[in-house]
Parts: sequence; C-alpha cells; structure tokens
Amino acid sequence: MAETQTTYTDDVPPGSLITQDGQIQWAGLLMGPGTSFGVDSSGLTGWEDLPEIQSGDADRPTDHGAWPGARYAKSRLVGGQVWLLPDPVGGEDAALDTVRTLRRALALRDEERWLAVRVHGETLAVRARVNQRVIPTDQAYATQGVAKAAVQWIATDPRRYQPTERVVGTPPPEPEVGLTWPLVWPLDWGQATSTGDVMAENDGSAPAHPVITFQGPCARPSVTQQGTGRKLSYDIQLADTDQLVVDTGEGTVTLNGTASRRYTATPDSGPEELFTFDSGVSELSFRADTSTPAARMTVTWRSAEW
Repeated sequence: MAETQTTYTDDVPPGSLITQDGQIQWAGLLMGPGTSFGVDSSGLTGWEDLPEIQSGDADRPTDHGAWPGARYAKSRLVGGQVWLLPDPVGGEDAALDTVRTLRRALALRDEERWLAVRVHGETLAVRARVNQRVIPTDQAYATQGVAKAAVQWIATDPRRYQPTERVVGTPPPEPEVGLTWPLVWPLDWGQATSTGDVMAENDGSAPAHPVITFQGPCARPSVTQQGTGRKLSYDIQLADTDQLVVDTGEGTVTLNGTASRRYTATPDSGPEELFTFDSGVSELSFRADTSTPAARMTVTWRSAEW
C-alpha cells in the first residue's frame, strides 16, 4: 500500500517525510519504498561523489608544474531513475494521477527546493532545481502507466546538509560582581553571568556558513571566531527592537528584514562569505562597544558534508 502523498510543490522541511532508508524527498514529494514512485536499483549518481572542481592553479612559465591556487567546488549534479508505479486497481485514473503528480513535482522552476536522501540511517539534503526529466512513452506506459523516468537535479551549492538546523545564542559579556565585604578567605570574586562566548560545532566534512543575528540594544556589534581570527563587525546602533541579520552564505547584512546595512562593516571586518565553520568546534565571541543584558547574538547553521 503506497503512502499518502503530500502537496508535491510545497518546500517542506528537508527529510520530514522520510521514514526509511532508500527514500528520496523532493520538496513535498516522497519517492522510494512504500510510494508510487520507486527508485531504480541503480540508485543515484552524483550524491556521494565530489562535485567538479574549479581550480585556481597557475602554470609555472619557467618550470614544471604549477603554483597551487584555491579550489572551489562547482554545482552538484544528482541523477537517478524513478519508476512510476500507479495502483493497478485504479486503472487509467490512477495512472494519470501518478504521472501528473510527477509532472508537477518535476516542473521547470527558478527557485531551489530541498532534495533529501536517506542512506544507512543518515539523511542529507541539498537545495536544488530540476535540470532534466525524461519519461519514455512506451507500450508499458501507454497501457499500464508504468514507466522508468530519468531525473536530474542541479544544486548550485554542492554541499549536503544535515536536516536539523542548530542554534546557539549568548548575551554580551558582563563583568564579575567583584569582592563582597567584609572579606572572607578564600576570596570570592563572584562569577560573570555571561562571558559572551559560545561554541558551534560542524560535525561534517565541508565548511558551513552560519546566519548570525544581532539583537539590540547595542552599538557596534561584532563576532570573532577564536582560533582563525575571522571577524565580522558593524558600525551601527541597534535599538531594543532592531535585528541585524548577517547571512554569510548569501553575503547579506539586513536590518529588520528589509534594509541592507552591509556598508556599515568596519575596516577590521572580513568578507561575510569567508566567515565559515570548518569541521570541528568553533568558539565565537560576541562583543559590542555598548550594550545591555537584553542584547543578544544568535547563530544558526547546518552541519555540511561534501
């Protein structure tokens, strides 16, 4: 018995419909075991592969070889074959409904949606668009509605992400309360209620771009990644209702969801696109020239895999 399909054009959370290994979720359409869209035994191509590499190597003009340059991954192509398996009891209506469902799900659109795959209990997802759809109109398709369709997606960001988005946050650092009189040995200097530091873990193999939100009231908020020295800092005064959102993947800095404030970056602030979490744990320090305990920095990200 096939599982009930959801609205196949909805971009629902990645992997939210997947219940077992071998299933593929494209936006709101579930494919694989237990559905009317079986995945062929040949599986997927391009899912576990490294994407094509764009190399910045420069040939040596007077010697052998080249000078090594930066290397960046190009878009990821993911392809596979999907069987259309309408309920035979439903006759022509079931066959038509199955192919129309697939047509609408695999339509040509500009916006990217989540493509999620579960293998060995691990679900990973990419943002992708349909790049190709081939449904042969042979005798089996014409008489029974059964066909083996070829599908290809293209993901402009080749990294595969864990479905669960991680979140950490901290208010700005606050000073210790100091000594309490009369003095009693051993001296107790008290403890700060906040250090302004948080840990963010990327347990994947690829660098992850976080989204960083500064909540006022504070002035000149900044975040520094200890160990690498990467820093983002903005010469802006935030009121208690203001939010400055830094999307390091898109390279945008937005105030209250509408106004760009990337131009407020201070001279010691690095490019947003280079502020990434490498594999492992990153220690982040939230600082501001002036602030109150109500101010806050919130960081969201997904661990990423090649």
